[in-house]
Amino acid sequence: MVKKILVWGSVAFLIFFVAFRPDSAANVVKSLGSTVMDVAQGFGDFFSSLVA
Repeated sequence: MVKKILVWGSVAFLIFFVAFRPDSAANVVKSLGSTVMDVAQGFGDFFSSLVA
């Protein structure tokens, strides 16, 4: 029950954030995407160093 409330609350907050602050929401997504790419690049470099 609590999990359902948290999930729906998160979805509602996300919709509210995107609807009323689209520029801020886009910046958050860009930042998260950049962080994920940096982590993936780090793993790629690590495994390349292991093989080479």
